[in-house]
Amino acid sequence: MAKKLKDTDYLFISTYLHSRERDLLTGARMERMIDAPTAADAAKVLTEIGYGEFDASSQRELGSVLAQEQEKLFEDLYRFVPDKAVVDVFKVKYDYHNLKALIKARATGTDASDRLLLDAGRVSAEDMRRAVWEGDYSVLPPALRQAAVEAVETLSATGDPQLADFLLDRAYYAEMLSAARATGSDFLVRYVRFTIDAANLRSAVRTLRMKKGSDMLKRVLVEGGNVRVDSIQAAALGGNLEDLYRSTNLRQAAELGAAAAAGGSLTPFEKACDDAVTAMASGAKSVPFGVESVISYLVAKEIEFTAVRIIMSGRMAGIDSDTIRERLREAYV
Repeated sequence: MAKKLKDTDYLFISTYLHSRERDLLTGARMERMIDAPTAADAAKVLTEIGYGEFDASSQRELGSVLAQEQEKLFEDLYRFVPDKAVVDVFKVKYDYHNLKALIKARATGTDASDRLLLDAGRVSAEDMRRAVWEGDYSVLPPALRQAAVEAVETLSATGDPQLADFLLDRAYYAEMLSAARATGSDFLVRYVRFTIDAANLRSAVRTLRMKKGSDMLKRVLVEGGNVRVDSIQAAALGGNLEDLYRSTNLRQAAELGAAAAAGGSLTPFEKACDDAVTAMASGAKSVPFGVESVISYLVAKEIEFTAVRIIMSGRMAGIDSDTIRERLREAYV
């Protein structure tokens, strides 16, 4: 049996990460990027906090520098974190992202371009590519391997890539929650369960917006959150999602979701979902040392990468400052 880790085992990594927080993309730095005279000037703010240089007019180079930063983040944490399984919880989604892209590419006889693949999962992008193309999934972790086989079979039998995606989404959240539980961190389990709640609310609102019914809801909702799937189905079909989430931290998101489901803008709703997850995760910031410090930093960096993509993509496209601000999520720091 593995030795149970104590908070003090995380003393070094917690101190190290707290020292790194000064280089996170703060709200003030986001404003500098938005107000910078040019996209190139906005990119300079990123180089000040450790990002590599890139062509601020190229989406491909933006994607490349973000992928490099993601890979550096995981490599860095792997060197020092006492329990690497904590980091793996955050790597799971990149495995499923790559698996989705490659299964679709194989089904259409095309090759998933490198910009669609992210080398930040537990399985390298190249190993994943080889596994899907050769149909040999032995290199994949057990749950991922089973999901891959089932998704390929589903796509082959139905020709419907959406059904394969639904299957992979369900497997992703189940594996993420299982991996969180295996770490023994109650906080990480709460974070993942709340992430599932937010994902289910998004799925319910999008389903209503498309005027789909119970069959679609059964396919898109996933187990594991704090709010029961059958309760979400009943509330969505009964038109009272707001009531279901009224006593939760997703209350505001549900209110905005009702407007989005009726045909209003999705942007404020999506932002409110992400901000609620950020607010939940921010509870870890008050813990001086322990596994929470690692989780907090990982969440902060994920929010940062999203912000960088929104701001730089907006600047490249010539989108006005106010519109970029509307799309931005709350900064973690």
